[in-house]
Amino acid sequence: MKSEIEYTSETEIKAFQEEKLKDMLTYISENSPFYKRMFAGRTIEVSKIKTLQDLQQLPVTTKDDLQQFNDDFLCVPKTKIIDFVTTSGTMGSPVTFALTDKDLDRLAYNEAISMACSGVSEKDTIQLMTTIDRRFMAGLAYFLGARKLGAGIIRVGSGVPELQWDSILQFKPTYLICVPSFLLKLVDFASENDIDVSKTNVKAAICIGEPIRDSSFKLNALGKKIQAVWDIELFSTYASTEMATAFNECSEHQGGHEHPDLIISEILDEHHQPVEAGEVGELAITTLGVEGMPLLRFKTGDMVQAFTKVCGCGRTTKRLGPVVGRKQQMIKYKGTTLYPPAMFNALEELSEIQNFVIELSQNAVGTDEILLKLVVKDPSETSIEKIKNHFRATLRVLPSIELVSEKELQKLQFPKLSRKPVLLHDKR
Repeated sequence: MKSEIEYTSETEIKAFQEEKLKDMLTYISENSPFYKRMFAGRTIEVSKIKTLQDLQQLPVTTKDDLQQFNDDFLCVPKTKIIDFVTTSGTMGSPVTFALTDKDLDRLAYNEAISMACSGVSEKDTIQLMTTIDRRFMAGLAYFLGARKLGAGIIRVGSGVPELQWDSILQFKPTYLICVPSFLLKLVDFASENDIDVSKTNVKAAICIGEPIRDSSFKLNALGKKIQAVWDIELFSTYASTEMATAFNECSEHQGGHEHPDLIISEILDEHHQPVEAGEVGELAITTLGVEGMPLLRFKTGDMVQAFTKVCGCGRTTKRLGPVVGRKQQMIKYKGTTLYPPAMFNALEELSEIQNFVIELSQNAVGTDEILLKLVVKDPSETSIEKIKNHFRATLRVLPSIELVSEKELQKLQFPKLSRKPVLLHDKR
């Protein structure tokens, strides 16, 4: 299954998106209380927005807007709502998104072509290692997409290595959808229980929630760790509840492909204008074809880089590189600018570290502080000094370090109502 528009010329894609944009703007100007108010207050005539470049004349939508005026984004009567989902609340209060029957069809189509981009077909069986309940859009999207694609589905949910292996051995999935660090836990369980990971039918994993590649598209420390112990292909995917669209890697592993029939993406600077080609900026998205709660120029908070060279897979669409970090999570520490993914990668590179959580705070004078809470194999002075030296060498700074027990760390990683591991606690 594939989207034909993804293989056409840049000119054709642009013309296609501009027609979709006109439909979207007309729709929200007639049906969205929030955008009606915005357009009236700024005397914006949406009929004058005709090109993708014209988008720059329109205001952006922010996470604060969604949190303060959540219900005002709804474009349909509540009787048309089929499913309610909420964001994870990583960057503030969770936001509710209401999906109509049409939105669920769009979600299924999105995930079907996204999985197909990563090589999944109706001949494959997918083991879903993420929750499908708890108001989580991603798990629902994977299920609907696999169903539309015609692939087999094993709904195991998150955690429980014993049950995961029982399903892998019994039902013989070819693809896993999971948080990549959990693959290491599966390998550890296999080793302890005489299971040969090389003799399964698993050929690939679609990795969610954690980066497995660096800015040059090479496997990062976590990705290398996984492939060293389990020889399967790893695919990155990037998505969010707000965009209801995924950017999946293809077999070329050169960034996640945009689906131009579902979304318009912009990479913006702090003034809401496009960055220069190839520069890192904040991703803003305009959803296409969403009926319940469409968004216009929504700033995701994610700092990314776009790539526009035609991919080796034949797709001509824009691709997004790995998320450098979230704009609000940028850290100024001892004169150095850091993003959490760089720290995650530095921690993953050390075999001495078994598990970790990073805590960010501000001191009495208002500057950022970083505390690494670590579970280590060997708490000796030599081992700790090696960890410190590694941080100095890779990031040029040394955060504070606190050794904790695995039990204590698990409480931090899985707070109440969490749907995925929380590796960063930002208390600023």
